[in-house]
Amino acid sequence: MMKVNEDLTYQQALVELENIVEALEDETIPVDELALKVKRASDLIEFCQAKLTETDTEVKKILTYLEDKAKK
Repeated sequence: MMKVNEDLTYQQALVELENIVEALEDETIPVDELALKVKRASDLIEFCQAKLTETDTEVKKILTYLEDKAKK
């Protein structure tokens, strides 16, 4: 996996991914760059999935904490 910059936000990754997909659909990516762009798209998808999972976990922790606090 190519290293995706950890400072990249979910929104930035999504925009980059959308741009790659648009270029693929428009067939504007030169053949020499095609494999690199597809790999980058794969890395961005993995990055976005990880961010969503991380956010989901954090939200669940917060909700559990709030529910426990409300019960007391």
